[in-house]
Amino acid sequence: MDNTQGHILWVDDEIDLLKTHFLYLEHKNYKLTAATNGIDAIEMVRKQNFDIVFLDEHMPGKSGLEVLGEIKAIAPALPVVMITKSEEEDFMDMAIGNLAADYLIKPVKPEQILMTLKKNVHKKDILNQQTTSSYRTDFSEIGMQMSENLKPEEWADLYRKLVNWDLRLTEADNNMTEVLHMQWQEANRLFGRYVKKNYLTWLENADARPLMSMDIMPKRIFPLMDKGEKVFLVVIDNFRFDQWKAIQPLLAEHFTFDSEEFVHAILPTATQYARNAIFSSLMPLQIAKLYPDLWVNEDDEEGKNLNEEPLIRSCLNRFRRNDVKFAYHKINNSQAGERFIEQLPTMRGHVLNVCVMNFIDMLSHARTESKTIRELANTEAAYRDLAVNWFRHSSTLAIFRELSRLGFKVVLTTDHGAIRVTKPQKVVGDKTTSLNLRYKVGKQMSYPTKAVMEITQPERYGLPAPNVSSTYIFALENDFFAYPNNYNYYVSYYRDTFQHGGISLEEMMVPFVVMSPKKN
Repeated sequence: MDNTQGHILWVDDEIDLLKTHFLYLEHKNYKLTAATNGIDAIEMVRKQNFDIVFLDEHMPGKSGLEVLGEIKAIAPALPVVMITKSEEEDFMDMAIGNLAADYLIKPVKPEQILMTLKKNVHKKDILNQQTTSSYRTDFSEIGMQMSENLKPEEWADLYRKLVNWDLRLTEADNNMTEVLHMQWQEANRLFGRYVKKNYLTWLENADARPLMSMDIMPKRIFPLMDKGEKVFLVVIDNFRFDQWKAIQPLLAEHFTFDSEEFVHAILPTATQYARNAIFSSLMPLQIAKLYPDLWVNEDDEEGKNLNEEPLIRSCLNRFRRNDVKFAYHKINNSQAGERFIEQLPTMRGHVLNVCVMNFIDMLSHARTESKTIRELANTEAAYRDLAVNWFRHSSTLAIFRELSRLGFKVVLTTDHGAIRVTKPQKVVGDKTTSLNLRYKVGKQMSYPTKAVMEITQPERYGLPAPNVSSTYIFALENDFFAYPNNYNYYVSYYRDTFQHGGISLEEMMVPFVVMSPKKN
């Protein structure tokens, strides 16, 4: 049985002086191949598979840096460690610039070589083992922490742990992800009970509830403005907490993170309701009563988010901030983002700027409708990676970079998240029943009562009632609503898509982050 730890190519014109290193590594079950010059080493890399190359800088003929460049051209993923007598910073910069995995300064001790091997050859295995061990330790603690009777801050702590482990296990390519998935399902089952038990109380007692959509302006944005801050509120539609944690490192170069907390998105967790609640600081029924011209009903054909700018103005007016100079922008594509960057310097005179970015919501819909994108984002991790790649390669990262350069205090949040749905629940309703897969509003609907949260008195929950007998129902866990007509096709089409509108950690507990620009 082959128990080789890895195959090392060592390139040095004084290879005989390295016998003790070779014996040490062979004792550790590494296979060693030696080359005394760069030309031979390059040819060996062409013909054989190596796990790592140790490359001396000073050799006759081609220099180590020249050999490094040619090896990386042949095998870009092969780690090459430079070994040199030089401690000059310029050489280190050149080695890193030419994609050296590491560099060691002579005389090299065997322990240094072993550490380098662990970093560059065995890192994934070590990470996998350590992550598995750590999660097994944390598994029981998370399980004991779960309860429908948790307080909001305890749910926040639990959700952070689940997302943290999701990111770590995914990075480690770990076989424990299925165990985490089952634990996550249990958390969402209990979270549904928690929301059903407490949601009405939250609406009735503003002082005792967690931060909710309609609280963002009066409880977070206005206090910043009162301190003299010029606030830039960025709302990324359909933005999950795990996506934020994956994107956060991209912003760390430009911002310090003053605070990070959760907003409990209102029900339904959909743009028409939750985002309008953010901008107006009102529940949907209050908007419909106070500003009937700004509220769009479920059965109206016009766009549901066309009145956001006047809703912001109405909020400022109600809180006696009529003189606040603000600007509202919506970005739907990279071209609009590039134009937005050009306009940013003109916004420094505004006390409040609001920007809505719709890309992730568009990505979610595209994943549902496009087989190609569904294949590209066939897992939670892949869907998250698409969001990160959008952030990095679209104009979005450039927008945040410019916001930092211009000295804006940035508040980043969203209206709601989304959950990957797997289990259909049959709902029967008339033609006036709404179409969303995670919530329905209609009259005389038939549905499995135990599988939903139902609201038969919408006004008590701050929701408009299109009809006297209107009922709202919300999907729990990973469920989605399906009509009996053409049932099998409908289910196969929407299963494993990302939807929103219902009750889950991913939809309701969304990030709220305050960031300050780093001083250049």
